[in-house]
Amino acid sequence: MVLAALASCTAFAADNLATYLSKAAPSHFFPSADRFGPVQGDPPIAPVYQSDKLLGFVYLNSDFANAVGYSGKPIHTLVGIDPKGILTGLKLVEHKEPIVLVGIPEKRILEAVNKLIGADLGSVARGAAPAPQVDIISGATVTVLVIGDSIVRSATKLIRSGRLGAQANPAGSTVPRVSRTIDPAKSEIRDWQSLVGDGSVKRLLLSVADVNKAFEKTGNAAATARPEEGDPDETFIDLYLADVAVPTIGRSLLGDDGYNRLVGRLKPGQQALVVAGSGRYSFKGAAYVRGGIFDRVELIQETNSVRFRDRDHTRLGNLVAEGAPDFPEIALFTVPPELPLDPTEPWALQLLVQRVVGARDKALVTFDLGYTLPEIYLKREAPLQPPATAAAPPAKSAPLAAERREAGTPPPATDEEPLWMRIWRGDVVKIGMTVVALGALTLIFFFQNFLVRRPAIYVWVRRGYLLFILVWLGWYANAQLSVVNVLTFVNSLLTGFSWEYFLAAPLIFILWASIAAGLLFWGRGPFCGWLCPFGALQELLNNIAQALKVPQFNVPWGLHERLWPIKYIIFLGLFGMSLYSTAFAEQLAEVEPFKTSIILKFAREWPFVLYALTLLAAGLFVERFFCRYMCPLGAALAIPGRIRMFEWLRRWPECGSPCQRCAKECPVQAIHPDGHINVNECIYCMHCQELYFDDHRCPHMIQVRLKREKREALSSPSMRSGGKGPNTVITAGGKPIGSQPAAAITPPAT
Repeated sequence: MVLAALASCTAFAADNLATYLSKAAPSHFFPSADRFGPVQGDPPIAPVYQSDKLLGFVYLNSDFANAVGYSGKPIHTLVGIDPKGILTGLKLVEHKEPIVLVGIPEKRILEAVNKLIGADLGSVARGAAPAPQVDIISGATVTVLVIGDSIVRSATKLIRSGRLGAQANPAGSTVPRVSRTIDPAKSEIRDWQSLVGDGSVKRLLLSVADVNKAFEKTGNAAATARPEEGDPDETFIDLYLADVAVPTIGRSLLGDDGYNRLVGRLKPGQQALVVAGSGRYSFKGAAYVRGGIFDRVELIQETNSVRFRDRDHTRLGNLVAEGAPDFPEIALFTVPPELPLDPTEPWALQLLVQRVVGARDKALVTFDLGYTLPEIYLKREAPLQPPATAAAPPAKSAPLAAERREAGTPPPATDEEPLWMRIWRGDVVKIGMTVVALGALTLIFFFQNFLVRRPAIYVWVRRGYLLFILVWLGWYANAQLSVVNVLTFVNSLLTGFSWEYFLAAPLIFILWASIAAGLLFWGRGPFCGWLCPFGALQELLNNIAQALKVPQFNVPWGLHERLWPIKYIIFLGLFGMSLYSTAFAEQLAEVEPFKTSIILKFAREWPFVLYALTLLAAGLFVERFFCRYMCPLGAALAIPGRIRMFEWLRRWPECGSPCQRCAKECPVQAIHPDGHINVNECIYCMHCQELYFDDHRCPHMIQVRLKREKREALSSPSMRSGGKGPNTVITAGGKPIGSQPAAAITPPAT
């Protein structure tokens, strides 16, 4: 049965490839090709011919590597590759990514991914070159990363399998391999010139002209039109690099004391680098101050790479080597454990140079500063030849890893790390800020009574939080939730659920997890009233409109009651359509203006922009117009929100009968005339709680205050000594209460 199942899966994959090949032309992958050959092997590949001449192969990325996008569905891409491992063509044949179906044009995705064409992935598979990277597109980061990552991984896997005809050392080779390690006996003090002269310290010198020429070669007209100003021969950056975990280099550049302190905190095998620079361009940049990451330099070895963070960094004032220049920037970086750098193999520090070409766009070029440790610091050890009769497998050790690299055998571990893990590791700062923001909101909710008793403070706390959600979480981090997320989740439950689909977007995952918890405590209010960037945009614009005396339209209760079910009808329609066609449902989900106004920041076709602006304009006169009547996501959250286990919003017996103040002042009219709060519509703005404790606006609290002031007045020394009669006018708080008995005092009419 198992063999039959495997055979069935293999046949399905072959049929899948054949189906997609019928939608493509051979010339799309090889210009001179005229036919595909029969599909062969497992995973399947198809040869491509010009007459009888073999030009290369075509395969489906999803047959070789994980290609699941944020939609929870594989992104199928046909990949053309020649026998040498050069990518020759790509064709995106099927996907369900919502941001591409409606939103970001597919053309932009293809432009980013097509930059992989021409890449020598044979060198990547052998570890002789770093893996090529695709350009990131704002708003479609996960989609582009998944496509690019799956193409590189799948091609590497195919090349290493030997099915392209590439020659490699046999896996069972018994030829003794030489392992190399740093020689700890080589420890001396050397001057700057000798260190630079033999490559112990590597240098990258770029002039203004060099950088301008690099941008010209990219073909980016906007970047070319904004060249670096100044003398073309002026130094743009003069960058130096050295591995100071090597005793001679470390002692020479850091001094004995500095080197000993460094060695004391390094783990066995861990490396440390000194990077020093001068010129008009800073290799540190400013991102490490804002977010703790050095985004202008990247350490690369083979197919692995890592960026340094502030925890890896120590600032140095100077280098102690004799003759060393004075550098305005010197950094000591310890290599993080994410990249187990092998100092005996070549590696590189990649410098990223940015150029602003628009209000939100930047052009990028990179320069590699390669580093190979000079042989004088290494010692070679030939491993013992195993006896001819011995068949025991070699021990798992560092020398074996070196043997694997020299033999062309793929390393077994780090390059197979799931993409979502790398995405989370790369978004540590954003993840941390999101968690802090959620923690702050939790404190606001738990200590709401303390805040609402101080209305002036609470108003600015709320507005400040909404502004942060709009600008940082929405426009900067693009973490706007959508009803598409709900449809995708339900669809994945029906077709094969996997957490990996949703973990690919860390901020979205964290927000949904927090909202799920919040539904138990407060219903849909935490998201709709506090964490939705578009909701924040509506409310802040309405605050400005009210400050400018824009008239506010109070929807009559009878009409309001008949309008709010519209959003439930929209949600049910989208949900039902998603069961038939997820792709079409995602297109219909454009009823949400979130993508236009938040993710794409209005940089979109005019009908979408006009629609979003119309809804925002309506919100100037009717606060949160879209939230009240049209938001399908709000409707989706309101349904499970009814399971909340706690009631945090307080009410007085007089609320609704006779008092109607809270109902009339509720920003979204979520309070019925009878006084009870409709949790399906409540956004938890807490305005009713401000009124609840206000003894100058809430009739119940006014009566409590008046009674308290009368008691205080009656117990004053002047009253006790004056013997006032029961009908004497009594003042409280500087105002006459009246000559009636206390029982006749009634609060002001509302």
